[in-house]
Amino acid sequence: MTLAELPATLQSAVDRAGWKALMPVQAKAIPYMLAERDLMVQSRTGSGKTGAFILPILMRVNPSLARCQALVLVPTRELALQVSREAEMLGEGTGVRTVVVYGGVGYGNQIEGFRKGAHLVVGTPGRILDHLLKGSLSLDDVSILVFDEADRMMSMGFYPDMEQIRRFLPRERSGFMFSATYPASVRRLALHFLRNPEFLSLSEGAVHVPQTRHAFYVAPAMDKDRVLVRIIEAENPSSAIIFCNTKAKVGYVTQVLQRFGYDADQLTSDLAQRARENVLQRLYKGTLRFLVATDVAARGIDVANLSHVFLYDFPEDQESYIHRAGRTGRAGAAGVAISIVDLMEKTELGRLAKRYSIEMEAREAPTEESIQTVVSERVVALLEAKLRNRDRIQMERMRRFIPLAKSLGESDDELAIIAMLIDDYYQETLHAPPPEPPAEAGAPREESPDGGGRRRRSGRRRG
Repeated sequence: MTLAELPATLQSAVDRAGWKALMPVQAKAIPYMLAERDLMVQSRTGSGKTGAFILPILMRVNPSLARCQALVLVPTRELALQVSREAEMLGEGTGVRTVVVYGGVGYGNQIEGFRKGAHLVVGTPGRILDHLLKGSLSLDDVSILVFDEADRMMSMGFYPDMEQIRRFLPRERSGFMFSATYPASVRRLALHFLRNPEFLSLSEGAVHVPQTRHAFYVAPAMDKDRVLVRIIEAENPSSAIIFCNTKAKVGYVTQVLQRFGYDADQLTSDLAQRARENVLQRLYKGTLRFLVATDVAARGIDVANLSHVFLYDFPEDQESYIHRAGRTGRAGAAGVAISIVDLMEKTELGRLAKRYSIEMEAREAPTEESIQTVVSERVVALLEAKLRNRDRIQMERMRRFIPLAKSLGESDDELAIIAMLIDDYYQETLHAPPPEPPAEAGAPREESPDGGGRRRRSGRRRG
């Protein structure tokens, strides 16, 4: 697909946007969407993925039908606004109307947008579900379903909401998933919502999901513990091994994680055999979320669906990096190997990447402010879901405390009580691995970007 192959209205739109050519993810993904072939795309922020699904949506939507025809699910308010702005910019002159939907604001403007006939709805799963349950939004005419940043949606605990949304979707639809990583939970999500999806990665034009991505954060040695916790809060990995070079450092990091409320245990060479067996048994069963270990865990341990490996200390030799990183991305699953390095270790990491031809992604360490935003969005989403599941008697009982809640919010001293309750709920709920949907029959097939055509579809049924 090239710019010249787009309709004249969209050529004008991308010209206004200043695009000189389609980005690789756009050129390769758009033909799938136009052919209504379900697709999983491995893409990073800044790769042009938003245009990759907005442009074909604009080409497929019928402006004369004043109904929601395309639904884009995103994990955060900020991303919802970003996607809607790009849709409105690119859709100028096409007659396609976009409504953005997210929690934390009133329903009035969103409902008014639906009444005017929104063709494209972009929103967070929780608020979308609210509208569906209220009857203010119908998905009966949706033919395009897009998951944007699916890994973040899973890490934020949105799966139960998405599963409920699934009940309102017509079976006759095409689905597309964009995600920076494809851990087992996201792949299973795809199998639950997409039909025979194909994988598209931008790695040398191949159609596959890279098994392991490599990234690093730069942090002073004295700040690594705090940076590690902030990265874990941002990524919310379902499971991970955290490698340190010494037994003393393993003990320290384990203690830090435990004090922050994480389910963490340690594994070193001097651990008693019975204790080592107990730790490994929990790890294999998936009941231990974080294992902090020396290189004793870098070889011989094969854990299915281990989503992350963290290198808290840079390994003493380059081969050890390969063994440590090799604990994730196994058995066809996708994983992430994350290094936390100081400036000197960054130089060593660069030499290692060059030697093994590894693409290392440099990332900015999350700030306290960004983590506060992420944590707030997660806990609001979960609390809203919990509120939706309350029955009439529970709602009546709860209303007794509304005056008290209002009074507690009137002074800083009493606000600490509310913050304490929210923090307790967060620790109990979010520090568990995110829920994973059951696997379904029919694994995704891998195919070249040129292969295949439109699939035959069954009659319309609620799915």
